[in-house]
Amino acid sequence: MAGQHLRIHGLFQKYFLVLFLAVVMPLTTNGLSEAWFGYRDQRTRLEQLLGVEARSAGAKIQGFVDGITDQLGWLVQLPWTGEPDERRRIDALRLLRQVPAIVSLTLIDGNGRERLYVSRIGLNRNESRVDRSADVAVAGARSAGLWYSKVNYYRDSEPYMTIAMAGNRPSVGVVVAEVNLKLIWDVIAAIKIGQTGYAFVLDELGRLVAHPDISLVLRGADETTLAPFREVWEAVRRAGADVATSRNASGIAVAAAAAPVTGPHWTVVIEQPLSEAFRPIYAALWRTVGFLLVGVAIAGLMAYALASRMIKPIHLLEEGTERIGAGQFGHRIDIRTGDELQRLAESFNAMAAGLAESQERQERIAKLKRFLAPQVAELVDRTGDDDVLEGRRTEVVTVFCDLRGFTAFSARATPEEVMFVLSEYYDALGQIITRYAATLTSFSGDGLMLLINAPVSVAEPALRAVDLAVEMQMSVQKLIVGWQERGYRIGFGMGLAMGPATVGRIGYESRFDYTAIGSVVNLAARLCASASDREILADATVAEAVKDKHQVHPIGMRLMKGYDEAFLVYRVAFAERPEAS
Repeated sequence: MAGQHLRIHGLFQKYFLVLFLAVVMPLTTNGLSEAWFGYRDQRTRLEQLLGVEARSAGAKIQGFVDGITDQLGWLVQLPWTGEPDERRRIDALRLLRQVPAIVSLTLIDGNGRERLYVSRIGLNRNESRVDRSADVAVAGARSAGLWYSKVNYYRDSEPYMTIAMAGNRPSVGVVVAEVNLKLIWDVIAAIKIGQTGYAFVLDELGRLVAHPDISLVLRGADETTLAPFREVWEAVRRAGADVATSRNASGIAVAAAAAPVTGPHWTVVIEQPLSEAFRPIYAALWRTVGFLLVGVAIAGLMAYALASRMIKPIHLLEEGTERIGAGQFGHRIDIRTGDELQRLAESFNAMAAGLAESQERQERIAKLKRFLAPQVAELVDRTGDDDVLEGRRTEVVTVFCDLRGFTAFSARATPEEVMFVLSEYYDALGQIITRYAATLTSFSGDGLMLLINAPVSVAEPALRAVDLAVEMQMSVQKLIVGWQERGYRIGFGMGLAMGPATVGRIGYESRFDYTAIGSVVNLAARLCASASDREILADATVAEAVKDKHQVHPIGMRLMKGYDEAFLVYRVAFAERPEAS
């Protein structure tokens, strides 16, 4: 009995208290820190979500406006003559049927004379020849090409806006459209944020342009109605990148974000009740408390069991070392004795975590290299996240290349011959692309698209791109000599262009690619399509940047598909045709 009493009130109490506190204190600290950082992470995700929703809503409103301007563009394509134009009248009437938001259209010729007026609510006029050149809308369209008026309220109720568009030549004149903005309701009513959130649109003066409750819009510029919406708008502007909190017209606390609508200078504001927006945050906090309570209970049970069976840590250490030695790096030795045995177990756990992290990093880089260029994969892993792949605007050199006559060759050649040619082709180009740290954004069949200066910035990107192109041409031309000996009639052409582009990742959840979007990409593709065998064609920007290092020769103006004006094209000179290697 004395021995049992000593065990309960001696070693048992000692080990129970030490083990219990050794587990509970770190667990409590970790739980509190996880709760705090979880709250911050959830709030950050909420900011990102609201930002995405705001931009999406802005894109939808922008699409409504752009849809109208795109339709108006068809009315300013051809120059006016002195005779009445019945076809334009028919086109204008057809446009009124196709776009219900347009209330009236006024077509003005290159001399500023009104030639046609059609309206849903007024009398049509044809060939009135009234001088409209002094109108604000006409002057604004001639100056800027596309002009938007401020929002005005018809009979202090329905919001209207005037849009004026000039043609690409003075002789085609100007079209002026009166637009009933009440019809944006169909767009704004379809925008839902969560279960109860919604969006509304304000103009640059803070007046309500669109709202799911159209009765609020029809109140016009009533200050009492507009005050709550302006308050939310001001809260978003003050918050900047953070989540803005305010109270809506119903007095409900809301989280809000905003996105601009270019052109008419509107702002799309989305709001969501805080009770709904922060619901995941509150749920996460309660889960953390629950896990903490469960962890404390489990710690007490484990401390009692470990104190009762002193030999158990030894067995756990033995088993743990065997499993870690067998390569099960995810296994953790759970010993809470508070003494050297626990520290030894923690050392094994740290070692296993390090091995697991190293293995995970190798697998992550290998996976990234399946879809990204090697330097992009290394950059993502080095920074610890993929923010470097997010969309941004930067100066890039775009390089396109493909084989000439490959389609005809692949149609008559055997599959083995086709794969042989492609294998040699990509083996040769792949080594050069890697050496020059170019980003391979896409390849299809025999065509490649490369980026220089994104996402990794380089010095003298144009010179590097030209050096890359020359080496690629030389390498492929050596292959072509061998292919010609086999009877394959294949050539190789390239196109380079330099300019600003939007670069970033694009795709869906399980697959992303890194790419560039912009006019420079289209221009490089068109130059590549225009290039003959052994030709490297470049635009004026690339030619100007490398003229002191490479021989570039202008070959005249060329009109590229998809462009309204011709471009001066340059040919990059390189060595004569090589012998077969």
